[in-house]
Amino acid sequence: MKNFLTTFALMKKTLAAFTLFLILATPVSAQTLRMADSTDIAAMDPHSMTESNTIGFLNHVYEGLVKYTDELVVEPALAKSWEFVEPTRIRFHLRKGVKFHNGNPFTADDVVASLLRASDDSSPVKSNIPGMASVKKIDDFTVDLILSGTDPIVLNYLTNIYIMDKEWMVQHNALLPADVRKGKENFAVANSNGTGPFMLESRQPDARTVLVVNPDWWDTPKHNLTRIEFNPIASDATRIAALLSGELDFITPAPLQDINRINSADGVSVIEGPELRTIMLGMNYGEALHNSNLTDKNPLRDLRVRQALNTAINMDLIHEKVMRGKSRNSALLVAPPVPGYSAKADVRVKSDATLAKQLLAEAGYPDGFEVGFDCPNDRYVNDEEICQAITAMWARIGVKAQLTAQTKSKHFKKALAGESDIFMVGWATLPMLDSYSVLSALLHTRSGRMGAWNPGGYSNLKIDELTDKVAVELDPDKRTAMMTEALTIARDDVSMIALHQQPLAWGIRDGIHVKVSADNKPRLWYVTID
Repeated sequence: MKNFLTTFALMKKTLAAFTLFLILATPVSAQTLRMADSTDIAAMDPHSMTESNTIGFLNHVYEGLVKYTDELVVEPALAKSWEFVEPTRIRFHLRKGVKFHNGNPFTADDVVASLLRASDDSSPVKSNIPGMASVKKIDDFTVDLILSGTDPIVLNYLTNIYIMDKEWMVQHNALLPADVRKGKENFAVANSNGTGPFMLESRQPDARTVLVVNPDWWDTPKHNLTRIEFNPIASDATRIAALLSGELDFITPAPLQDINRINSADGVSVIEGPELRTIMLGMNYGEALHNSNLTDKNPLRDLRVRQALNTAINMDLIHEKVMRGKSRNSALLVAPPVPGYSAKADVRVKSDATLAKQLLAEAGYPDGFEVGFDCPNDRYVNDEEICQAITAMWARIGVKAQLTAQTKSKHFKKALAGESDIFMVGWATLPMLDSYSVLSALLHTRSGRMGAWNPGGYSNLKIDELTDKVAVELDPDKRTAMMTEALTIARDDVSMIALHQQPLAWGIRDGIHVKVSADNKPRLWYVTID
């Protein structure tokens, strides 16, 4: 049996290597973009997952009523125009002559079915359309979206809600979305029928996804691509080697430790930019910890303990050693471009192990305590290395963090189930591009659609009050002031421990023209190849 298992393992490795060889050795034309990311997309169903990489990739196949440009400005997409006929009713005028990839015409029926699908209780993306009360067809090319209250950022939300073909969904019993997180699938998970600039040619999960150009796209193409070959390659070394050898044109991400190596090679380079995503640590606020020598109490509920954990972290050292000087340390849970950010409030506490020990002693834990610490090892830039550094820093003050680093699917399943004591999460405020994203999803007390990413049970009535007001305030100055106030309260309460905004780095072959977007979503309909 042992020999059989050894042989079987070798066969699996050989098959994986051969599959990668076939992927990278496939002949391509000048307009084929060969790209690789560290992880695969989750599914082709646009309402099955809120994960940013998946949503970004599917925007090449599916479109919303509106979309973000590469400058992150909302512009018309399947809706050519819109107006508020009432404060809580927005009327969309749809484009005529648009066709789905199977030739079916795009009409108001598709919009109604898609918005109902996305907002269904079973939908993982329902939090991306929280203010929707109902949707009504006025005629074949006019739709009214009725809101439960005034919503100053409804268009931002809608950039992530893609429109599907109702006839196709009915035909394939897919009127309700899949939920990939719970292992529930449907026809739309592996198949697609959008209106976007590219069409799905083939899909091999964890191996390869191929898109081809949509010759009947309603918009005027700004790209010259005919084909996109997307390959998930988890190994940084393999991904970089394929770029350097000319077998790939575009890789995301380019590992920080290899940027100089790529830039010094012939024919390739790294394009860099600041990312919106803030990396932070969430905490368990329940009665007891899950993984600790303390069985009857939870020290994380004491502000002094949270202050101690934050003070013990030397973010300057992590910035220099782990992030190669590319990250941006942060005291707030949002990045500078996000409305609600305040430079005045964005001041981190100075790292001080002595003060951290003093705070623990004042809280009644002079000898520290044990705590579970969960991190992904394949989701964020140097995520596991960051957590290893933090674990060592906490050990200096007597806090023994039991680090579990695992794949993102396992990590988030555990964290969202409320089974983590302390866990890493990154948040880019998308699709809202607004601090309300953090306030409503991460900080608001869990209730209905609020607090969807608050599995630790944090609750602050003042933050809840401000968040609820922000949701309906139409005056931008008043709204921004309230968001800043709420973020400052969260900082002072150490509701979550803000770490940094991670850097964005993409590796490209010479002759590939692509622009970095701060949301880390390549928009390939702008890409040209010499």
